Amino acid sequence: MDASQVFSIANASVLPGWFLLVFLPRFRMGRDVIAGMVIPLLLGLLYFGILVAKFGEGAEGGSFGSLEGVSILFQSEWSLLVGWIHYLAFDLFIGAWEVRDSQRVGVPHLLVIPCLLMTFMLGPAGLAVYLLIRGTWEKRWSADETTAAAQEPVTAS
Repeated sequence: MDASQVFSIANASVLPGWFLLVFLPRFRMGRDVIAGMVIPLLLGLLYFGILVAKFGEGAEGGSFGSLEGVSILFQSEWSLLVGWIHYLAFDLFIGAWEVRDSQRVGVPHLLVIPCLLMTFMLGPAGLAVYLLIRGTWEKRWSADETTAAAQEPVTAS
């Protein structure tokens, strides 16, 4: 199997997880197990397998110490594929976290869906938007609770 075929399989493998997060966010098995654990685990194993099988191929002079060194690392299609699988696995894992977290703090799913789409396509930008929405939602919610509590009459017990 060549790198292009593995790329296609890896790309297709995340789609069910993203579907579950967007359309069935309360389906715990889909959210927590399939999207949040199984698919990222399988991608992580694929990642590790490619690293072991292709270790050092086309990476002469490459390193993580400089942008030029990273550029050299990614000149190999297998190294580039490993980098892509890294994105696929982590973005899906973060998307599953966004859904779980939003349900825990009460952010409406309709506000989370654009964040999920952005996390799928733009990774950290989607996470940043989710965190901004979450922070705004929590601040508004806690301000509403504080205001409501301040308006309640205090009675002697």
